[in-house]
Amino acid sequence: MDRSLGMADVAARAGVSHQTVSRVVNAHPNVAAATRKRVLEAIAELGYRPNSAARALVTGSSRTIGLAIANVSQYGPAQTLLGLEHAAREAGYSLNVSVLDDDSGGNLIEAVERLVTQSVDAIVALSTYEGAVRALPVVNPRVPLITVQAERGGQDLAVWVDQETGAALATRHLLELGHHTVHHVRGPANALEADARQRSWRIELESVGATVPAVLHGDWWPPTGYLAGRELIARRRGGEEVTAVFVANDQMALGLLSAFAEGGIRVPEDISVVGFDDVPEAPYYAPPLTTVRQDFAELGRRVVQAVLARISGTSFQPEPVQPRLMVRSTTAPPRHHKKG
Repeated sequence: MDRSLGMADVAARAGVSHQTVSRVVNAHPNVAAATRKRVLEAIAELGYRPNSAARALVTGSSRTIGLAIANVSQYGPAQTLLGLEHAAREAGYSLNVSVLDDDSGGNLIEAVERLVTQSVDAIVALSTYEGAVRALPVVNPRVPLITVQAERGGQDLAVWVDQETGAALATRHLLELGHHTVHHVRGPANALEADARQRSWRIELESVGATVPAVLHGDWWPPTGYLAGRELIARRRGGEEVTAVFVANDQMALGLLSAFAEGGIRVPEDISVVGFDDVPEAPYYAPPLTTVRQDFAELGRRVVQAVLARISGTSFQPEPVQPRLMVRSTTAPPRHHKKG
């Protein structure tokens, strides 16, 4: 009867001890490069796959990070997931994902508790809604818990993109082009990212004494951006000055641009538009969209750094990931400020 391959088989093929194979499999740093290469070649030749359960019993570590996440159909959460998975893999960890049906506090707590039973080394909770953030402090998962969210929310260790700086970049860009004010299409109620972007937009307007227009409400998806576009056209026809719009994400901006095109509003000649996220399609919108880029790969790296720091017991307070303004073709000075 065939038996499963074990470390002893790898050790025999590589001409090293069982302990050396164990060190290589568990990414121990104290192995000579030539020896590590020989062991890895033996593993490849034999097709050996380490038993993760057995390794966890020996090392006390499953080398697995649990992720509780909702809204994976949306661009931001999906890119956060991909960035975290890549960074975890680079660090020698795998990702165990629990997808929530919704971003409620109860569901998030259940997901965290479920991940604990799966022997993960740490848990990452993507909590961008207020209810979920409020629920997290009552969780005691017995493993490190790191939150990923729009901003620090009272957690012991949180990693986030600086949403307020991103919104300030967008709003300031439009004001510096000469627009008297900037309208805003925000994301859904209770979304921390939407709150932060709206708050910063208002602060920028107030800092220069600009009028703060009534906010239009969306839900991150193109149809609500389209409806916001129709509302702005109506305001414009009613005599309100509408020359610049900051939209809280690119998908709503897509709907907004569609409404403007349908209503005969030229972008940027009549109204300038800035989005947020820099989705891959943004350079191919008609016209190409000026937007704020979030670096989800860097966010993933900092989350994994935080996880490793907590596991090792070292101090780590990550700085927020800084966004960048990507200027394209949807922004220009208002017509009454153009020369010639």
